[in-house]
Amino acid sequence: MPILLFSLRSVPDDEAEEVRQLLASNRIDFYETPAGRWGISSPGIWLHDGYQLPKARSLIETYQKERFASRRQAFESLKQQGKHRTIVHAIVENPLRFVFYLIVIGVVLYLSIVPFFRLGT
Repeated sequence: MPILLFSLRSVPDDEAEEVRQLLASNRIDFYETPAGRWGISSPGIWLHDGYQLPKARSLIETYQKERFASRRQAFESLKQQGKHRTIVHAIVENPLRFVFYLIVIGVVLYLSIVPFFRLGT
């Protein structure tokens, strides 16, 4: 019976590729399901048989711990150098998008609140 080993929803492409390579290099038989045309299916990496499940989960758990540690170390390094990305960087890179989002937020708030003020008059 097929078993979902690794959900690919919201997983970066590089991480998904590294997991595929990890499983293939350890001779774990798997297949993949895509998200589908509209993205409503469950994308994931599945095992054909459950007998490889403990080994596969152990490999992925070790991989994820190592990936987290390396990504965290890279972030801390950038942070110490003052090169990490902040919200200020995002605003400076694209100020029109920021202004557009503020306007959209304002319109949504206005449309959400106005009916309550008209109710009392």
